[in-house]
Amino acid sequence: MKGGSSYRARGRQFSLALAALVFTTILLCIWEKNPFINLAQDQFLLSSSEFTSELPEEFSLPVKEWSEEHNSDYIRPDKYAKVAQDEDITFRNSTLTSFTDEESDGHSRISSEVKVCNYAKGNWIQSNRTPLYSGQGCKQWLSEMWACRLTQRTDFSYEGFKWQPNDCEMPDFDRHAFMKRMQDKTIAFVGDSLGRQQFQSLMCMVTGGKETPEVEDIGKEYGLIVAEGNIRPDGWAFRFPTTNTTILYYWSASLCYLESLNASNPNSEVAMHLDRPPAFLSRFLDRFDVLILNTGHHWNRGKINANRWVMYVNGQPNQDRKLAAVGNAKNFTVHSIARWVDSQLPSHPRLKAFFRTISPRHFAHGEWNTGGSCDNMTPLSKGSGVSQDESSDAVVGSAVKGTRVKILDITALSDLRDEGHIARFSVKANTGIQDCLHWCLPGIPDIWNEILCAQI
Repeated sequence: MKGGSSYRARGRQFSLALAALVFTTILLCIWEKNPFINLAQDQFLLSSSEFTSELPEEFSLPVKEWSEEHNSDYIRPDKYAKVAQDEDITFRNSTLTSFTDEESDGHSRISSEVKVCNYAKGNWIQSNRTPLYSGQGCKQWLSEMWACRLTQRTDFSYEGFKWQPNDCEMPDFDRHAFMKRMQDKTIAFVGDSLGRQQFQSLMCMVTGGKETPEVEDIGKEYGLIVAEGNIRPDGWAFRFPTTNTTILYYWSASLCYLESLNASNPNSEVAMHLDRPPAFLSRFLDRFDVLILNTGHHWNRGKINANRWVMYVNGQPNQDRKLAAVGNAKNFTVHSIARWVDSQLPSHPRLKAFFRTISPRHFAHGEWNTGGSCDNMTPLSKGSGVSQDESSDAVVGSAVKGTRVKILDITALSDLRDEGHIARFSVKANTGIQDCLHWCLPGIPDIWNEILCAQI
C-alpha cells in the first residue's frame, strides 16, 4: 500500500508538471502570435556607416564615427511599439490585431499560414540581355552624373547580370505590358536621392531611354516647382498621355514632416516631427496607386545640424534623451511612417505601399571625405547569392511586420554588387572624392524596379 501511494503521488506530480508545461507553451504561443508584442524579434545595431550622408550633391558635414552597439541609449527596434504607445503618436490608431489572409478593404495581410514569396532570396546570374535603356541615350530623364556611359569608365561588365529569386516568378521587364498594367494609375517615389535614382531608372525603363516629347510635365499639380532661392524643385511628376500613367518623385530625405519655426526667417530652425508624415504625403496620398518609401543615409548628426532640424514628438520639442540619439530617432520615424501608411490603407483600397530597404554603401579605407574608395571592378567578387530569410535592414523589416505595407528588400542583393557604384568616375574627369553610395545607371536600381514591378 505504501508503495502504491508513493507511485500515485509521483503520478500526480508528473501530471502537474505536464500541465504546467502545456500552459507555459500556450502562453508562449500567444506571445508569438501577438503582432503588437512581437513587432520585431531581431536586434539591430546600426553602424556609423548607416548615418553618413549622400553625395556628391548632398555632401554632409563630417560625422563622428560611433557604433550603436556601444551606445547605452540605443533602443532595439522591437521596443518601438511600446515607445509609440507611450508617446500617443500619430500611428496610435493603426490596426495591430491578428490578421486574416484578406481584409475587407481588399488589402492582403500577412498571416502565419501564408508563405509570401521572398524576392530578396536568390542569385545574380549572367545574362546576355542588353540593358533596358542606354545611359548615353536616356538624357531626358537621367542625371548626367549617374550615366556612367558618359564618364571615363570603360568597364561595363556590371550591366551583364540579372537577379533570379529562388522561388518567385520574375519575368523580364516589358515596358509596354507594364504601362498597360499601370493605365490610369500613379506611381510615387518618396525619399532621398537613392529614391531619386530609382525614379529616374523607372522613367528610363518605361520609355526605353528614348526621347518622349509627348510626356507631360505635371509638377505644378503637385506643387513641384522651383521655389525662390532653390536650384531645383522638391520633385518631379510626369504623365504619359497614352496610358494616363503618372510617375513622380518627391524629395523627403527623412520621411518626417518639416516645419519652419519662424517662416519669416530663412535661417530659422526647422521642427523635424518624428511622428508625422511629410505634408506632401498627407496631401496627395489619395492620388497614388503605388507608393515607394525610403530613407536612411541622411540620418546623421552633421546633416541634422546643417539643416537646423530640431526633433519634435507630439508637437513638442523632444525631451527623451534616448530618442535624441540619431539612430533611435531614425528607427522611431521608420516605424512611425510605416504605421501611419498602414492606418491609411483601409480608406485607400487601391493603394499598394512599399518600404524600400536601405541601399548599401561600399566605402573602403575611409569615408567619402577621408579617402574612402570603391575600386573593385570585378562583378560578384563577394559572392553571387543571398540565402538568408530575414532582411539585412532589420529596422525596415520590423517596421512593416504586421502591416499591409510591403517590404521592397534590396539590401543584401545590392551589397554583392559593389562594382556598380559611380566610384571614381565622373563626366568632367575630376579626381578626389569617390561616390560609393550612388549607382551607375543603367545598373542596380533597375533591378530594384524589376522586383517592384513583380510585386505590384
